[in-house]
Amino acid sequence: MSVNQINKPVPEKGRRRKRGNRKGFTTGACSAAAARAAAVGLMHGVVPDEIECRLPNGEQVRFSVIDGYCNPTRAHAVVVKDAGDDPDVTDKSHLTADLQLQSAPPNVVSFKAGAGVGTVTMQGLGLEVGGPAINPIPRKNIEENVRAVAAPLLARYGIEVKISVPGGEELAKRTLNPRLGIIGGISILGTTGIVHPWSTAAFRASVVQGIEVAANQGQRTVVLTTGGRTEKFTLRQLPDLAPACFVQMGDFLKAALDAVVDNGIREVIIGAMVGKLTKMAQGETVTHANRNPVNTALVAELAAAVGAPASLCEEIRQGQTARFATERLAALGLQIPFLQLLARRVIETLRARYPGRFTLRVLVCDFEGNWLTEVSEDE
Repeated sequence: MSVNQINKPVPEKGRRRKRGNRKGFTTGACSAAAARAAAVGLMHGVVPDEIECRLPNGEQVRFSVIDGYCNPTRAHAVVVKDAGDDPDVTDKSHLTADLQLQSAPPNVVSFKAGAGVGTVTMQGLGLEVGGPAINPIPRKNIEENVRAVAAPLLARYGIEVKISVPGGEELAKRTLNPRLGIIGGISILGTTGIVHPWSTAAFRASVVQGIEVAANQGQRTVVLTTGGRTEKFTLRQLPDLAPACFVQMGDFLKAALDAVVDNGIREVIIGAMVGKLTKMAQGETVTHANRNPVNTALVAELAAAVGAPASLCEEIRQGQTARFATERLAALGLQIPFLQLLARRVIETLRARYPGRFTLRVLVCDFEGNWLTEVSEDE
């Protein structure tokens, strides 16, 4: 299915779909589409059956709206998530938006977690404690879509956006959300709006193919990134490299590095953020969040090595995310030394697994894709 087509309906019961590399849509994109449809209802008195929504990556996508109703102050709309060929626990979930006009203050779009959307209870996720588990990029995208159609209303009112996912509390039990301090439901996620089949053999094969293409073009360097933001980050940092050198490996570290060896690539540059780097440092070969949790004992060990006080190291050990550690260490001026030590540990771990097969360099960015530091194997 093209990403510009309407979401596919739920398959008939008992009917198996052939797995492949068909892309789908994130919970954030579906939430934005539902919110936009509800905003149209507030503006015009009717919630449409279809809605065109702008994704974070700039694409315009048309979604089906399966349920919608409104009155002069409230509107409700539902979009069914199609995850494509990714085995996502939220596939076919009903992403639901309920919008309500607020008398004051005007021109403010606020957010609320409805049933099935988690509430944040711990620091380290880049979200307000006590607020809804709607990540920053989806939150911005939802607001942009609401403002695009409801600007006249926002001149006089505020609009509260409540996102719900029926059954989300049960779905969350199959994720790491409870471990991360997100309670009561799933997170609303997605940096581009598009779901790539990260966990399928098809995507793994595409990673290998990308490295083969680089080798066939005579490239001696590949830049392995974990997603869209890290790829854009490395493209900015390495403008002299050919486009073929850049390969999004997603979570498939081992598949990518095995392909590097098989194709005689001599230099590997890894671009990543702290969470994925920690997974690499602790020896994970597939870095997906749902595989194994971050080894916070390792994170605490590295924090201690750069001079973090024992009390903070114990907090980090008891925490759940590497991001929590970097936020606390940044306040002490220790973030960069910590990240440099973490990058060196990544190099040591991978060099032990692939001795003498290629050289390694690690580029580290923050959660907005901004450069933080880098470490080379010979340092």
